[in-house]
Amino acid sequence: MRRALVPAALVLATVLLTPGPAHAVGGGGTRGDGSVGEVEGDELTAKASTSRIKVTRTSGPTGGTGTLSSADPTWEPPPCWYEPVFTPTQLKNFAETEAAGDVSIRQGWYGEGLWTDHFRDGKEARNYFGTPASVPGYENYNLGKDGYFWRGVAPDWSALDDTSLCSRLMFWQDAGEVPDEPEAPTPEVLAAYAYDKVKVPETEIELKPAARSTVNLPTWVWLDKATFQEISVRAELPGTGLWAETTAQPVALHLDPGTEDAETYPASGHCEINADGSIGTPYTRGSADSAPPCGIRYLRASGGEPYRLTASITWQISWEGTGGARGDLPDGTFETAQDMTVQEIQSVNR
Repeated sequence: MRRALVPAALVLATVLLTPGPAHAVGGGGTRGDGSVGEVEGDELTAKASTSRIKVTRTSGPTGGTGTLSSADPTWEPPPCWYEPVFTPTQLKNFAETEAAGDVSIRQGWYGEGLWTDHFRDGKEARNYFGTPASVPGYENYNLGKDGYFWRGVAPDWSALDDTSLCSRLMFWQDAGEVPDEPEAPTPEVLAAYAYDKVKVPETEIELKPAARSTVNLPTWVWLDKATFQEISVRAELPGTGLWAETTAQPVALHLDPGTEDAETYPASGHCEINADGSIGTPYTRGSADSAPPCGIRYLRASGGEPYRLTASITWQISWEGTGGARGDLPDGTFETAQDMTVQEIQSVNR
C-alpha cells in the first residue's frame, strides 16, 4: 500500500519533539517485518545516520579502547556530508522491494510508489528543507548510466542546527565526480571522521609509592618502553577515490595531583614521552629522596578523602590524504584517574 510523504509541518514538529536520527516515514526505517532495512557491504543502509566510510587501522598496537577528546573545546568534526549511496541497479532493487528509507537527512519515504514515481517514472518530488523546493525526477533509475545516487549523511543528527545542511533530496552524480556542494566530502572530512575512530591504550602509570604516599616524599611516575606508540587510522569513501589517514602521535603525559598542595616534576606537570615509548625513569632502591624526572610530591596529608591523581596522555594529530592533501587536527587527550592517600610521617620523641 502506498503511503504519502509526511508534510513539512508534521516533519518539523516531529523533529522538535523527538530529536534523533531521521527515520523513514511510517516505518521508522524498517521493513514490514520490523527489522532494520540495512544491507551490508557496498549496499544501501536505509538510515541517513549511517556512513559508508570504511575505517581500518594501518599502524599501532591493537586492543586500545580509549577514545580521544579534543584539546580544543571549540573544535567539532563536520556534522554532515554527502555520500554515494546507490548504483542504478541497487536503487531499482531497493525501491521495488524494501521501499522504506531516507531520501535525505530530514525526509523519509515509505512505500514503493514514492520511490518509483520519482526515480523510475520521472515525476517531480517535493524537497521540504533543501533548494529548490521541488526537483525533477529520473527515468528508469538511470539504468545504463555510470554513476551513483548521492544523499546526505549525519552520524549525529541532533548536532544539525541548520536545516539546510546536507538536505538535498537524493540526487545523481556521474562516476568519478564529487558534487559541487559546500558539504561535499573531502580528504579533511574523512580525516576528521577517522579522528573519532582512533582507539588508544589505557593510561596505566607505574607509581612508587603506589596509591599511598607520605608528605614531602617524592612519588615516582613512569611507564615501561613501547607502552605508547604512533597509531594511524585510514578512512576511505567507496565510489569517490577519496581517502585520508589520520595519525595520533603520543607526545606527553600530564599529571594533575588533585590538590594545590603538591609539586610536580617537572614543574609544568608535563612528562615527555621518550623515543622508545617510555615515560620517566623507573624507581630504583635508594632513590626515595631524589627528585624524579616525572613525579609528584604532596605537601599535605589527604585527611579523610584521598586526592584524585589524574594522568592524561596528549596525542598530536596529523593527517594526509588524496592528492597529497595534508594538515593537522587539534591535539587529543585521554586520561585516567586514581585515588592517592597521603599520610604524615609519625615520630615519637624520647
